[in-house]
Amino acid sequence: MLPNLKCFSLKSYFRHQQYEKIPSLLRRMPYLEHLTLYLSIKGRNRIIDGTCVQDDILVHVPQLHSFTFYISTYIDIGDLSHNLSHEHIQQTLINIGQQNATSIINNLGTCVVECSIFSLPFSFDYLLYLGNIFPNIVFNYVTYLLVQHRDGFKHEFFVRIARSFPLLKYLRIYNIKPQVSTDPTLSSDHSQLYSMIEYPHLMSLDVAYSNKCYLEQFLNETKACVPCLIELAMSQYDLKIVTNNFTREETRRNCAKVKQLISIQPLDNSQDLYHYFPSL
Repeated sequence: MLPNLKCFSLKSYFRHQQYEKIPSLLRRMPYLEHLTLYLSIKGRNRIIDGTCVQDDILVHVPQLHSFTFYISTYIDIGDLSHNLSHEHIQQTLINIGQQNATSIINNLGTCVVECSIFSLPFSFDYLLYLGNIFPNIVFNYVTYLLVQHRDGFKHEFFVRIARSFPLLKYLRIYNIKPQVSTDPTLSSDHSQLYSMIEYPHLMSLDVAYSNKCYLEQFLNETKACVPCLIELAMSQYDLKIVTNNFTREETRRNCAKVKQLISIQPLDNSQDLYHYFPSL
């Protein structure tokens, strides 16, 4: 027993079997008043919704006054014991008195889904597996974001990212599908027709395992302004295409302050490369 403990915080990434230990842990804290949980869980055949939160967590801490949480379940659709529905998940949260909580369901691939539930306002600095569909709220504390979806991202998706994550410093994009345009006439050759997006704090961009169009999305100064970008992870082959072998003017400005290039292939340490990236 930990009878004197009134505040407890846990941030962890683990398998389902480890999540099962949480009820026994909380039973040792009968007088807990403030609880903060950031959990990312794999290996379940059922998402964690409001009903699970009540049965696995809240029932064991009757003195709880404040509960701040982000709980993500990463599951194979083939293993699901029930259908996913945002409306159903939202109702389970309301049923346990979590009216100020919401959920996101993200299709990561053909058979893989990530479902997260979290309290509002979002109080953490780290968010994983955000997809094309997410609530129209501002994540004021998030500095690290990983986006992934089975379908391609639109330019408008990155407009929303800039608005919803005003302090974003680290962005990882995992998406091999090409960028989707709401206007089929738009392309990289007509990029001036896009709205330019500002990311005033973005320091690190990882598009190493993404379609080259997302590298172009951030390096093309008519599409994005990244004045603090100092680290770039990418494919050297894509970098050469997007910069037209380090000669393209539209991508030169956003490369100027990059101090570290991380390539999935060996870098070609040519004079052209260092001329294009003068801060290396």
